Amino acid sequence: MQSFQVRRKVRKPAAGNRKQVVTGVNTSGNLEVLTERVLPEDEALVEVATSVNGFRPIWEAVIEDFFLRVSPGGLRFSINDGGARPDIVSLRLMQSAQLMESKS
Repeated sequence: MQSFQVRRKVRKPAAGNRKQVVTGVNTSGNLEVLTERVLPEDEALVEVATSVNGFRPIWEAVIEDFFLRVSPGGLRFSINDGGARPDIVSLRLMQSAQLMESKS
């Protein structure tokens, strides 16, 4: 099991006022993301727990790309990975951010 965090300063806060959402399901080839509005508005954090070791540089590249595209200020993303490919990771992060922007 590998666990790590990626925390960055971001350009702007995430829109919306939802406090938390869950996207995905932790199954083979997928992942679950719990997203919470708990950080300062100029910070974003992704916490990763994965059973697949050795892919941290790829995870970090996907997360950095997500931060640049979305600027999810104030949000913490907790990922429970079931062996998802990078495109699925990106998809779930984008879905989570979009749901946080929607009305509850």
